[in-house]
Amino acid sequence: MLRRNSFRLPRHPASVGLARRRVRDHLADWGHGHDDPALADAVLLVSELATNVVRHGPLLEREFEVAVTALADGSCLIEVSDEGQLEPRLRLLGEGEESGRGLHLVESVAAAWGVWSRGRHGQTVWALVPAPT
Repeated sequence: MLRRNSFRLPRHPASVGLARRRVRDHLADWGHGHDDPALADAVLLVSELATNVVRHGPLLEREFEVAVTALADGSCLIEVSDEGQLEPRLRLLGEGEESGRGLHLVESVAAAWGVWSRGRHGQTVWALVPAPT
């Protein structure tokens, strides 16, 4: 069975925690247990992607959208959309740098991730959380 929920949040640092809670609650309601590694990974990924929007999104943008989809095979798709036009990219990092590791974390946790253009309406960064094995 496919289940999907999306919601909009203000572009504010407090929204990152709210995004985590809402994704955790939706997945728990759909049968993912609190000790399910896929649930923890989905919450981690939405946290990183929402943080990127809050820190790097367009200054005039007031809201962003988060979507979580539970797929029939037990995997989960996380999507975070904003009106940004600059595609996020992995950066080369020096040993002492204190930021810029978010997409590296996404790449190591997600089965796949990428960016869908929404044309003049911005972009969606997505990450696929694999089903528990």
